[in-house]
Amino acid sequence: MKPTRARSLLLTGVLATGVTWALLTVIYSKLPPLTWTGIPALLLAAAVEAWTGRDLRARIMGNPGSKPVPPLFAARMVVLAKASSQVGALFAGVSVGFIGYLSGMLDAATPRSDLITASISFGSCLILIAAALFLEYCCRVPGDPHGNRDDEPAPPRQSPFHN
Repeated sequence: MKPTRARSLLLTGVLATGVTWALLTVIYSKLPPLTWTGIPALLLAAAVEAWTGRDLRARIMGNPGSKPVPPLFAARMVVLAKASSQVGALFAGVSVGFIGYLSGMLDAATPRSDLITASISFGSCLILIAAALFLEYCCRVPGDPHGNRDDEPAPPRQSPFHN
């Protein structure tokens, strides 16, 4: 599995921004005001992922007093990190779409309140993305301490049959 690329996160965010802005031009007047309830959920998820990454990294590095990490658990954490970073990028794009659409409507109270909520949501999404990328980084297996390189090709296999 390859590390998450910033390019894919950026593409997700940009596409979500465009779609959100286009939809808001049609349906914003019919929407209820934005709620702030998603913000604590994003921040809680970010905190849990950052804490898990810190703990997991210590276990992978073999620090004294820590239990070894089962490989399947580490793989699950990588998948969680990848999914969280993509969801964070998607929600960040939606937030930017709201910010872009509402930036010209600051005279009315509801759009101004929605703009503040969208801005704080955007910041929370960035924190989630950072925590997810940190968790993904923490799941990497450290290199060989003796300097052996893992990317060198394996020696050719010898046939069990002698010519």
